[in-house]
Amino acid sequence: MSITATEIATQPAMWREALEGVDHARELLAGPGERVLVIGCGTSAFVAESLAWLRESAALGETDAAYASEPRAWRDYDRVIALTRSGTTSEVVAALESLPVGVRKVVVTGVADSPAALLADDVLLLDFADEKSVMQTRFPTTFLILARAAFGLSVDGLPEQLEAALAEELPLDAGSYDHFVYLGTGWTYGLAQEAALKIREAAQAWSESYPVLDYRHGPLAVAHEGSLVWMFGVADERLADEIRATGARVILGSHDPLVELVQAQRLAVALAAHRGLDPDSPRHLTRSIILA
Repeated sequence: MSITATEIATQPAMWREALEGVDHARELLAGPGERVLVIGCGTSAFVAESLAWLRESAALGETDAAYASEPRAWRDYDRVIALTRSGTTSEVVAALESLPVGVRKVVVTGVADSPAALLADDVLLLDFADEKSVMQTRFPTTFLILARAAFGLSVDGLPEQLEAALAEELPLDAGSYDHFVYLGTGWTYGLAQEAALKIREAAQAWSESYPVLDYRHGPLAVAHEGSLVWMFGVADERLADEIRATGARVILGSHDPLVELVQAQRLAVALAAHRGLDPDSPRHLTRSIILA
């Protein structure tokens, strides 16, 4: 079994351990009434988008998400939450260094003494969920379940739901498809983007992600019999019928969206195996992007 597959399988335990620290996470992430910016790169940028939706849906205050690699004139934020598994991502470090004096800097990382952590006012350390693999799997999902709980959103029974899902066979043959599309709405659009990234990273395959109702606005044109379209969160039955009419396979998520993301991670690893690829060694990628 690959390191990546092993780390995917550990997620129920990671989620349980994370939820033991919900009070500390609430102090660092919630900030009721504050204006907050969440930043990251790659997987962390998609998680940032989901986090922003979750925080606003919990009525905790205005929350923006941005790529750390896209410099901009800073707006007036009370707090910036930076997501970086390694704590070494150059763009995240540079963004933290550029923040105006007085903005509270919170870093979510797996490494306590990393450059990003040393720039922070507060660190949410998830070292137990850190990973050896290049691809992120358990680190982002562990953070998101913790954030949901910290925002007062229900996560009851999710570790058990994930355990049951992991015990099931995937409901499809990965090798039957050459095109993968993930659709989400609200906070699950970030999950859809992350699921598509896993396919690209692990299996070097064609994958896309869109907000659910935007899929008919052009992207539907390339759906075909080799397409797999997976909806996270609330499904749109009318759109699903339109997609099926193209010959594509549609999956309507039957689990919590975060559990669905883990299933999508499993699919990416299965597709890599079908293509004779090693998910532990994604082409052209390194575990952290450190720029000279």
